[in-house]
Amino acid sequence: MKLVFWILIGIVFYTYFGYTLLLIILNIFKGIPNLFTSGQNENKVFPKVTLLIAAYNEKDIVEQKMQNSLEIDYPPEKLDILWITDGSDDGTPEKLKRYRNITVMHQAVRKGKTAALNRAMKKVTTPYTIFCDANTILAPDSISELIKQFSSEKVGCVAGEKRIVRNFSEAAAGIGESTYWQYESLIKKLESNISSTLGAAGELYAIRSELYEELNPDVIVDDFVNSLSIARKGYKIRYAPKAFALETPSLNTKEELKRKIRIATGGFQTIVLMPSLLNLFKYGFLSFEYLSHKVFRWILVPFSIPAIFLLNILICTSESWQSQLFNCILILQIAFYLLALIGALLEKRSIKMKILFLPYYLLFMNFAQLAGFFRFIRGKHSAVWEKAKRS
Repeated sequence: MKLVFWILIGIVFYTYFGYTLLLIILNIFKGIPNLFTSGQNENKVFPKVTLLIAAYNEKDIVEQKMQNSLEIDYPPEKLDILWITDGSDDGTPEKLKRYRNITVMHQAVRKGKTAALNRAMKKVTTPYTIFCDANTILAPDSISELIKQFSSEKVGCVAGEKRIVRNFSEAAAGIGESTYWQYESLIKKLESNISSTLGAAGELYAIRSELYEELNPDVIVDDFVNSLSIARKGYKIRYAPKAFALETPSLNTKEELKRKIRIATGGFQTIVLMPSLLNLFKYGFLSFEYLSHKVFRWILVPFSIPAIFLLNILICTSESWQSQLFNCILILQIAFYLLALIGALLEKRSIKMKILFLPYYLLFMNFAQLAGFFRFIRGKHSAVWEKAKRS
């Protein structure tokens, strides 16, 4: 029992801290100065690109998104803007018709984002495609920062950075999501500098258009599967922190939970769809990243956390195994859960206290992973979903 206890603690520690520390050490050996470089080539090269925006019932933010898209610091004649609005019935396609020099693809039937992207990519003729969400605001130089990374022929995909708007980040959902993405950004920078970052987020990323493969329409996390499909072909996924997309957090923890469960379900779906990625002998360091960065976090940690608590109680209540060390660990665990509980109560009362929201959000994330696992097992998932409300 003690051996299992320490193994489970090791899994949690490695997933959240050990893997990051290992990446830092590998970066030190490779050369820290390379870590924060934004591109391989500083020469100004502006190939034609398509900015692909998938939207569903986004009428209220069309004007803001279009203003942002038109203000991007990239030659207008080299930038094609393509919206795909399948299933939208709130007037989004009609509102977009007011804008000249953009393409709007629309069909009344809603088959999900992945099916919409498959349809849109058949119309793309530019060598590069930039994917972004309708509800994100892109930095002015985001596209040029992404394209800069393609100076190497080995790069097939470039991931931008997701940032949460600070003015909206004071509730538990906002603080948790903002902190999570800061942590994710660090890992992606470290991975990218060593070899290839693991996947891209749909808020902002770019690919060589010729590398796009039609995805299974049932895929939930299209961004992750799309980018990993390119990595499996032997291409690198670079990370461009200066190419960032701003997004407001979920309206509240209820909306964030809905989003997290869907992403978790999509993670388990990805494992089933891409089993070969678990093969270290075939994909080497990419598989190592996949296991350490995602699979451990998706599968092992959510089950390990409650198991550690229960085993700790059993060990401490067993007369033959009583130990001051295990008693101290149990007290620390109880304190952590109490802090998370206080954080949850403060969230309900709209009282802001960041230090208590973080333990709450950590447990919240792992609960979402468990819920996503059981949803996937039951087959209660679909590529068509009710989007989470945002601030």
